[in-house]
Amino acid sequence: MRKFFLLFLLSITATNAQKTVSDSIAVKDTDTVHNLKFNYKQLIIPTVLIGYGFIGLESDQLKGFNAEIKEEVNEHIDNKITIDDFTQYAPAASVYALNAMGIKGKNNLKDRSIILATSYLMMSTTVFALKSITKVERPDGSANNSFPSGHTANAFAGAEFLWQEYKDQSIWYGISGYIVATGTGLFRMYNNRHWLTDVAAGAGIGILSTKAAYWLFPYVKNTFFPSKENKVTSMVAPFYNGKQMGAGMVVQF
Repeated sequence: MRKFFLLFLLSITATNAQKTVSDSIAVKDTDTVHNLKFNYKQLIIPTVLIGYGFIGLESDQLKGFNAEIKEEVNEHIDNKITIDDFTQYAPAASVYALNAMGIKGKNNLKDRSIILATSYLMMSTTVFALKSITKVERPDGSANNSFPSGHTANAFAGAEFLWQEYKDQSIWYGISGYIVATGTGLFRMYNNRHWLTDVAAGAGIGILSTKAAYWLFPYVKNTFFPSKENKVTSMVAPFYNGKQMGAGMVVQF
């Protein structure tokens, strides 16, 4: 049974990596140095993962499958391994480690940091909001914030980040990141902290957050980090006159 779970998640990883290869080839001529061009096909894998997780919130069949995994974990695993607390950060950290070793990625330090921060902001906001809304009990009964898996979302956001930055150097950088992310999700179930549906949804949210961060990067950079050549100074001044509230904006080009 455990082998089946491992193959299931690894197949998701391999499929996503293969899909991203195809996508990167399809947009090779239009992709810029700084951002990933939108392609609706890139939504397929994360949408399937997120959809599986949400269906599992109501599906008795998927809930039963979750319970089988929990029973298998409790029956055969005695010692917990908390390596997932660290591996969730490994893919993203690898981008900076590779660059420090002299292996250049797609973007410079500033640009990649903006992309990663945007991804984590979207991912964290989504994860915490869903945890608060769904209130799913964890397999170990410790809390009602199981859905989706934040560790897994974090790991897969980093894996997609590693893929996008270094896929042109070697696809194995990105594949290794996805393997580590998949392992993080497996350990969340191994440690009886998450259901399979939590892990699937977390993986989809993480991947989609980073893809969206690359799509939005030109807008985010031009809005919040304008270049000196096209520097725009703006000021927003809220006002309240006792009856009305509003805000005024002054923009200097």
